[in-house]
Amino acid sequence: MLGMLFNEKECKELDYVLRKELDEMLLDMSDTRLDQDIRYAIALRYKTIFRMYARFAPAKELSKYARRGRVPQSKQ
Repeated sequence: MLGMLFNEKECKELDYVLRKELDEMLLDMSDTRLDQDIRYAIALRYKTIFRMYARFAPAKELSKYARRGRVPQSKQ
């Protein structure tokens, strides 16, 4: 486990960066022009970033980024 200390300004910046990344990945996952395998990889990354954001985000904010359903299966 890795621990980090942030001041108030750094916490706000991290919050902003994670929210923007989640927004971008949601947009990419809904883009049907992208290959299914690429959207699968984005969905896995989304799950990781969402868990990072969930550690300090209020529940009201977190609910905006909660995805329904599961990670789509990759074509084999």
